[in-house]
Amino acid sequence: MTATTAGAPAETGDLIDHILSRYHQTHRRELPGLIELAERVGMVHAQDPQVPGQLAQTLAALGREMEDHMAKEEMILFPAMRAGGGPGIGHPIAVMRADHDDHSGDIEKIREMTGNLTPPDHACGSWRALYAGTGKFLDDLAAHIALENDVLFPRFEQG
Repeated sequence: MTATTAGAPAETGDLIDHILSRYHQTHRRELPGLIELAERVGMVHAQDPQVPGQLAQTLAALGREMEDHMAKEEMILFPAMRAGGGPGIGHPIAVMRADHDDHSGDIEKIREMTGNLTPPDHACGSWRALYAGTGKFLDDLAAHIALENDVLFPRFEQG
């Protein structure tokens, strides 16, 4: 268990509430500002070969994928889990795990395009803030994925 999953609420409803408030709401609140900042940094520094020109588009695409994913959890999977699961819950969990694999690939892609979120020495304050905020967002997303994959989903998987 990671440090993030070690203190996970024992009761499934409490764990789902924690995921919704700590991760879903936080992602929805933070990502639009990061996309806007990435667009601004990309425009201002368009001639700089070190600026990740596709970062805003990549974050926006990840945001759309995550919104679809979170909506499926909120409308389908989490209500089924709160009701106790059942034999049909394995398929939605498998779909969510596949989405998580995609999100993990997106995290890696963003880290690669940004030099592991290390701004160049000449980066302005906005560029540095973009990388710091994106780093926090990606760390939160990875912790969110780990909590669901390693704690929540196994509670309902037969094995």
